Amino acid sequence: MPLTSESFYQRPKWLFSGHLETIYPALFRKVEIQKPERERITTADGDFLDLDWYRGGNDALVILSHGLEGNSTRPYMLGMAKEFILKGLDVLSWNFRGCGEELNKKIIFYHSGATYDLDTVVIHAQKNYRNVYLVGFSLGGNLTLKYLGEKKSSYPKIKKGVAISVPLDLAGSCNKISSGENVIYSKRFLNTLKEKVIRKSLAFPGEFPLRLLRKIKTLRDFDEYFTGPLHGFSDAAEYYSINSSLQFLDQIEVPALILNAQNDPFLSDTCFPIKLAKRLELVHFEFPKHGGHVGFSGPTGEKSFYSELRAVEFITRDL
Repeated sequence: MPLTSESFYQRPKWLFSGHLETIYPALFRKVEIQKPERERITTADGDFLDLDWYRGGNDALVILSHGLEGNSTRPYMLGMAKEFILKGLDVLSWNFRGCGEELNKKIIFYHSGATYDLDTVVIHAQKNYRNVYLVGFSLGGNLTLKYLGEKKSSYPKIKKGVAISVPLDLAGSCNKISSGENVIYSKRFLNTLKEKVIRKSLAFPGEFPLRLLRKIKTLRDFDEYFTGPLHGFSDAAEYYSINSSLQFLDQIEVPALILNAQNDPFLSDTCFPIKLAKRLELVHFEFPKHGGHVGFSGPTGEKSFYSELRAVEFITRDL
C-alpha cells in the first residue's frame, strides 16, 4: 500500500493559504545555477525541440518536464535541476513545442498527452546513460505518468518517475481552475495561449479560426475550440478523456511518486484517488495538507523546496 498517510512537509507559517503557496515562489523565487548547454533536436515530423543540458559526466540522467505555459527556465525547473546536480546526476530540462524562445514550425502546439515529443527526448538522451529518471510538474506530470503507462517496459533504462502537482483527471482539474476563486490563474494562462494562437496564425494564414477567440472565457473553451481539434480530438471532452493520466497509473511498471497537495487550487477531488492508491504496488502517493500548486516552499531561509528534496530522495534511494 504505497500511500503515505502522513507527509513530513510543513509550510512556512506566513504562506497561510494554497494561493500564497502557489503564487509566491512563482513570482519571487530566484535560483542560482550554472548556465545550461542548449541543444535543438528535430522531431519526426520536421519540427524542433529545445533542450537545456546540465552535464557532469555522470551515468544517470533526470529529464524534467514543465507545466502549462512554462519552460525550462522557470524557478521550479531550475530548483529541481540544482538539487539533482548536487546529488551527482546529469539533468535535461526540455521545452515543449512553442514554449521555448520561438514558436515551433508545425501547426500543432503541445498538449497534456503529447507523449510523442517526450518519447523523442528520451530516445535522443538515453543512449549515453545507464539509468534515466523522469520528473514532471503539473501538465508535465500528467505527460510523465501517461508516458510511463504507455511505454511500460519499452525502455529498460527508465528506472523511476516523479509527478508533482499533477492533474490526474484533466476534466475535473480544468473545471476547478476555471472556478471563480481561480480566475486570476485561468485568465493568465488564457492570455498567453491566445497570444500564441494569434502569432501562429501569421505563419499559417486561414488555418486558425480566430473568430472563436471571442468565445473563449475558460481553459475548457480553449481546449474545445483549439487544443482538441488542432491535435486530432473532436472536442475538449475527448481530449481530456484520452489523455488523463489517471487511467494509465495501473499500467506503470517502474516505481513512481505522485506528490499532490490537498490545498492545491488547480486540482479536483478526483486527483486524490485514495482507493486506487491503496491498490497499486508501484505508484506511490503522497497527499500533504499543504503545498499549493507547484509550491512546497522550504522553511524560512531554506533554499531547497520540499518537492525537490522528496523527488531526489525517491529517485536516489537505491543508487
